[in-house]
Amino acid sequence: QRKPARTQLSEKYSIKEQFSGPEYLLVDGYNIIFAWEELAELARQDVSAARGVLTDILCNYRGYQKCEVILVFDAYRVPGGKGSRFDFNNIHVVYTKEHELGDNYIEKLVAEIGKNEYVRVVTSDRLIQLSVIRSGVLRTPAREFEREVDEVHTRIALALEEINSDAPATTIGDVMASD
Repeated sequence: QRKPARTQLSEKYSIKEQFSGPEYLLVDGYNIIFAWEELAELARQDVSAARGVLTDILCNYRGYQKCEVILVFDAYRVPGGKGSRFDFNNIHVVYTKEHELGDNYIEKLVAEIGKNEYVRVVTSDRLIQLSVIRSGVLRTPAREFEREVDEVHTRIALALEEINSDAPATTIGDVMASD
């Protein structure tokens, strides 16, 4: 059966091949938290815990996918918020300053690196999606990214299962159980 022309072209001219540097994944943190059912439920009880879980999820994702992850949290309503940028494990985390929307921060970053690097923005915010498309950067809706993250976590679990099934005994209890 014949593949559609678009698929043939996308295989022939891979977008990633046009860029020599790393892939950047910019994530609109609160947008993802409130778009993913489990995180939204957790956020209703404790927003800080939901941020922590999302951060951990993205650390695992980054470890498998080998892309530069920049997680942006909007601190627009934090009185006196000075904003902060720091590395957490293997990802970059940004809290915007007071009166700075996460969307604005993402737009500035896209304008800065988007023309020369492979950049994907993860958000379901329609305004940021339109802005990102105009910049020539790829966008991924929150729900689609959730499915992608689930697939990555499944692959990680399978790889760990395979590693552990072939691994020699690592504890005294394992050694004694095998005798």
